[in-house]
Amino acid sequence: MTVKALLFDVFGTVVDWRESVARQARTLMEPKGITADWTGFADAWRGKYQPAMEQVRRGGRDFVRLDVLHREGLTEVLKQFRITGLPEPEVDHLNRAWHRLDPWPDAVPGLVRLKSQFILGTMSNGNVALLVNMAKAAGLPWDVILGAEPAQAYKPMAQAYLISVDWLGLTHGEVMMCSAHNSDLLAAQACGLRTAFIARPTEYGLRQDRDCKAEHTFDVVSESVLELAHQLGC
Repeated sequence: MTVKALLFDVFGTVVDWRESVARQARTLMEPKGITADWTGFADAWRGKYQPAMEQVRRGGRDFVRLDVLHREGLTEVLKQFRITGLPEPEVDHLNRAWHRLDPWPDAVPGLVRLKSQFILGTMSNGNVALLVNMAKAAGLPWDVILGAEPAQAYKPMAQAYLISVDWLGLTHGEVMMCSAHNSDLLAAQACGLRTAFIARPTEYGLRQDRDCKAEHTFDVVSESVLELAHQLGC
């Protein structure tokens, strides 16, 4: 292959957002006597993600950082779960739970191996501050932060992928998009990028019914970041 850079989807592919958000909500709330289905809380909050971004994609509002969309979604989910009375600093702290997500066990060792031969970067809908803070907290060895905020466009808009390739000074075929989401890879593939599917069949829990496997033809199909490193000769 002529691939020189690997760009990763982050939420779900590299980090376990569901259990991380649930754990942080539980840690904040339960000492206050507030109990809930915290994985359900995380799922409900994540459920606000795509509809909020779609408003931006369709031109219904100007581009705003994901932190802003997360904060708006959190306000709705707190109401849905009838959680009231949290001081604003605590709500803001909870909103930044997305800055503190835990990596899947294979992610960091796999990325370290890949970094020995490839440029590593994000191709995420997360904003730059979110991704930088997450990298520091989780030990993610990115060379560069790319994606929605630099491109001012949310995936799967072509602009998100194409501007990232341009910023690296590479051709489309020299960049491989790595993701646990079939639709993400199809969008990257349509832009001329190479593609690698990384299976995360429990991203949404044990009853996950989508993205459990590669559903299309991609350049590489793997079960983990470590396996991807092995397949790419690292």
